[in-house]
Amino acid sequence: MKIGLGWALIVILTVGCAPVEQAGAMDKTGSGKKQIPETAATATFAGGCFWCMEKPLEKVDGVYEVVSGYTGGEEKNPTYKQVGSGMTGHTEAIQVFYDPEQVSYADLLELFWRQIDPTDAGGQFVDRGSQYRPEIFYHDEDQRTAAERSREALASSGRYDKPIATPITAFTRFYPAEDYHQDFYKKDPDRYQAYRSGSGRDRYLDKVWGEDRKYKAKYTRPSDEELRARLTPLQYKVTQNEGTEPPFSNEYNDNKREGIYVDVVSGEPLFSSKDKYDSGSGWPAFMRPLDESNIATEEDFKLGTKRTEVRSAHGDSHLGHVFPDGPEPTGLRYCVNSASLRFIPKEDLEKEGYGQYLKLFE
Repeated sequence: MKIGLGWALIVILTVGCAPVEQAGAMDKTGSGKKQIPETAATATFAGGCFWCMEKPLEKVDGVYEVVSGYTGGEEKNPTYKQVGSGMTGHTEAIQVFYDPEQVSYADLLELFWRQIDPTDAGGQFVDRGSQYRPEIFYHDEDQRTAAERSREALASSGRYDKPIATPITAFTRFYPAEDYHQDFYKKDPDRYQAYRSGSGRDRYLDKVWGEDRKYKAKYTRPSDEELRARLTPLQYKVTQNEGTEPPFSNEYNDNKREGIYVDVVSGEPLFSSKDKYDSGSGWPAFMRPLDESNIATEEDFKLGTKRTEVRSAHGDSHLGHVFPDGPEPTGLRYCVNSASLRFIPKEDLEKEGYGQYLKLFE
């Protein structure tokens, strides 16, 4: 399938290249393997060989199907041979159909980074050329924002000694690859493993990620039945129905203890007491998030004027709104409902599983 410098002979002998058929446009029926629910969300990622991208994403709980295909170019209904020439502008990619109540887009991004070399814009591993470039194709503004924040977090993690070179691009059209390529890791596991082992992908990922390569979503939204049983009526109304609690007479407006605030639904870390201040509004106010990758924003016109709603990225809980009238250095005011939060004092951080945040209070 793939030809790389210094490895071409091995690839030809162990993998070869199959006959190709015309590819068609993508819809909610996926590749034809199974029907995708209309409620499914869609994510599109490019990370080099689509054989190697399909398997790890398809194993995720909440993912209905992963389809291999082509995107990013102008050529209509391209074939594998055409894309492989590097002349169509397309790149090999996957389209992920998933249940956002079971797995978040933020989690899919975390998994995506763990499959690729994000610093290599000229291809991936032995596969060279723009037809193997890594890229994120966003389907809406929420995905764009989440992708940009995730990329920024990766860039600042210190994991790489080169700049992140993976672009984030608006999605246009996706063409499924030929049937031969779909679920190739199942159809021909020996050839799949021969290619994967020889490509150097796994050696690179093990070196860069180590144990962190085995990513599992830590923060998820429970079922609605569980939420109704676990949350108070006010917590459910605020987090699930975008309600607002009364000002001043809420749990954390006057809380001055040191610690962090997590999503009452998912447990994901949201804000620190270090960034909390008295805004006079009657609701807890913060200058910045504790971890921006756990925060999502959406435009809100419910009161007849434009506001920016703040939600948790993994639990998808309504938290409140962010306003540009906060104190320096951020100039932001995250106005958050106490009912959306659970406070964990610093002395309990270790036993509650948030020990990494103890350093904030040293």
